[in-house]
Amino acid sequence: MTERKRAMLREEVLALLKARQGAPLSGEAMSQMLGVSRAAVWKAMEALRQEGYVISSAPRRGYALEDSPDRLSPGELMDPNRQVGKALVCLDTVDSTNNEVKRRAVDAVPDGLAVVAAQQTGGRGRRGRTFVSPPGGLYLSALLRPQCPLEQVSALTAWSAVAVCDAIQQVCGVRPGVKWPNDVILEGRKLCGILTELELEGETAALRYVVVGIGVNLSQTEADFGPEVAPVAISLAQALGTAPRRAEVAAALLDALDRLDRDFPGKWDSWLERYRKDCITVGKPVQVLQGSQARTGTAVGVDDSFALVVRWEDGAQEALSSGEVSVRGLLGYV
Repeated sequence: MTERKRAMLREEVLALLKARQGAPLSGEAMSQMLGVSRAAVWKAMEALRQEGYVISSAPRRGYALEDSPDRLSPGELMDPNRQVGKALVCLDTVDSTNNEVKRRAVDAVPDGLAVVAAQQTGGRGRRGRTFVSPPGGLYLSALLRPQCPLEQVSALTAWSAVAVCDAIQQVCGVRPGVKWPNDVILEGRKLCGILTELELEGETAALRYVVVGIGVNLSQTEADFGPEVAPVAISLAQALGTAPRRAEVAAALLDALDRLDRDFPGKWDSWLERYRKDCITVGKPVQVLQGSQARTGTAVGVDDSFALVVRWEDGAQEALSSGEVSVRGLLGYV
């Protein structure tokens, strides 16, 4: 067996153990399910133990997973019932998870391809900005192929923010808010950034795919963010006192994106209602930047297309598209 096949077997064995949620599974059952010898299963088990997994074993009962290291791997994240993440790439470092998805999308790739990384060296945000991506964060991108009119695709950015809030609440028990259109906010500072990118057919302008990129701050400190970013950024460790396991957050994000993928755009009204509840920009004074022009007003609502409705100082109202403007808070970051 080659080293690559041994590594794949380790991940498959780990996935089987995690699916049991602490209940034992016999080596014989695993060997039959995976089509390998019991000796190969035993070697995979020993390799997992060397990586830090605590696996108990008992005669006639089998193996049980009792504790796991903070590790990103296919075995940690596999779920056969999930379309998003069915094809999964886990990396220590990458320039950008969005870039990696797009590189792989040059060839035929399945819907739901996901790339997960512990660090980015060239992270990007909206409107060409740099997205600071130090160690201690979690960076995840997924390829989606929504079946909808092109004008509806921009709403995926807002839907993705709701999905992130769902995942954080599932893992941590607290629900962040959303600064329109898609910054995820906790305690008044940015916890997560989202970047959605489209790929269109050159001749027909038909949608080929959408890449949803998510960067969540998990364990960074003020020093990790640096003096420019620290005043407006926060990690889960800073907010909660401890950071959750990266694999747990990654799995929750994949679950949430999978629900989004199944719901979009058919459950539009449900996601719009949830977005409106999560959006903390509404009711606040804002500065709207469009090119070199800056105007101030008050955010008064989110319309049915997820555009932000702003009332200007002269009393007129306007619905703003996230692709056209940048909105900044006048009272702190939000």
